[in-house]
Amino acid sequence: MKHSDLLQHLDQQLALLAAAVAPYADTRTASARFDQQLFHCHTTRLGDYLQEVQQTLQGLKQSVTDNRAERVAWMAERMVLQMGALQRELATQTLRRNEKVPVQPAENLYEKLAEHQDFERRLRAMIADRESLLAVQETLAQQQQLQRELAALEGRLLRCRQALKRIERQIENREHGL
Repeated sequence: MKHSDLLQHLDQQLALLAAAVAPYADTRTASARFDQQLFHCHTTRLGDYLQEVQQTLQGLKQSVTDNRAERVAWMAERMVLQMGALQRELATQTLRRNEKVPVQPAENLYEKLAEHQDFERRLRAMIADRESLLAVQETLAQQQQLQRELAALEGRLLRCRQALKRIERQIENREHGL
């Protein structure tokens, strides 16, 4: 089978998938449904994931045009995996309607947000403190110790920011009635 035949088949399959996703495209869910290795977007709407599959198809077509065989194979596999994931998610939509979203009182979310914002502020201050200490250290052992501490603090800061984003998304979903 030639590339053009495969691309045409993928176009048809994507059109069928788009028609199936259409009724659910703007429906928000409590959390993102797919692994970030498969989809770059991290959203709660199926329409956004469908849009990414369409972008993958455009990239695949461009790779075919550029005659990049390895990239064509990788993108074709990725697209098939993305389409399969969306099809499986569509198959569970009747079950998902019955899914209960755990509801936290709004006050708790705002308290958690304030608490995590405070954590973030303190972590940034600790990082700045360690960086200033690192600049004046004379021995390699002390510098390495401070670099390890900095790496650990930056990891904690990253996790703190991810938690902040999750809390902000929960607040946003609650305000939009989801």
